[in-house]
Parts: sequence; structure tokens; C-alpha cells
Amino acid sequence: MTLDQLTTLAADTVAATQRSLPQALSPLACAVPVHFESLPDADMLAEGWAADILGLFSGDPHGSAITGDQLQPPQIILYLENLWDYAELDRHIFRDEVRLTYLHELGHYFGWDEDDLAARGLD
Repeated sequence: MTLDQLTTLAADTVAATQRSLPQALSPLACAVPVHFESLPDADMLAEGWAADILGLFSGDPHGSAITGDQLQPPQIILYLENLWDYAELDRHIFRDEVRLTYLHELGHYFGWDEDDLAARGLD
């Protein structure tokens, strides 16, 4: 599957996931930009991120004071080639993993830590 096809499939999956969220959360989720990248870049790898990372939330969590050390607004990045590999090249598994990874990263935006995410089945 090409990167363009993966991007379309992932964007459709994220949009469907946003529509399925509770009414109180949907506007907050839709306000966080989601970026689709093929793989993490060299700078991320140099910072120590794993080459097979599936997604990343960056920025300040919702409701927190904006800090001076954040150069970008909150955003979610999904690494499509890693998700595709993780899904073993299966479209249905890919969609499931995009949904789960998006919700995991969205949880970080809501301020949830890894234990909170695990308690919600988003680990």
C-alpha cells in the first residue's frame, strides 16, 4: 500500500473515531491537529525515540498552562509505515491500530499517564 493510500485510510479512521467519541470530548479531540508521517525523522531517533514508534503526542495537555518550553501547539503524529508494519500489512488490523494509537495519544492530550491509559485499555 502506498503512503498516500495509508494516509487516506488513517485519516478516515481518525475521523470516524472522532465521530464516535462522547459529545463532550469530540470538539476537544477535533481541535488537536493530527499529522500523518511515514516514519520518525532522524532528530527523533537522535533524541532516543524508538524507530518503531507508532504515534506521539507533543505539546501541553488540555487544560494545562502553556509553558515557554513548548515551541508548537498540541498535536498528534501517527507514523503510518510503522503502523502498517505492526499490522502485518492487513488493512483491518491497520485501521484498528490507527484507532487505538490515536486514542492513546489523545489520552495524553487529556493529561492521562500510561497507567491511566492502561486502565482504559489504551496501552
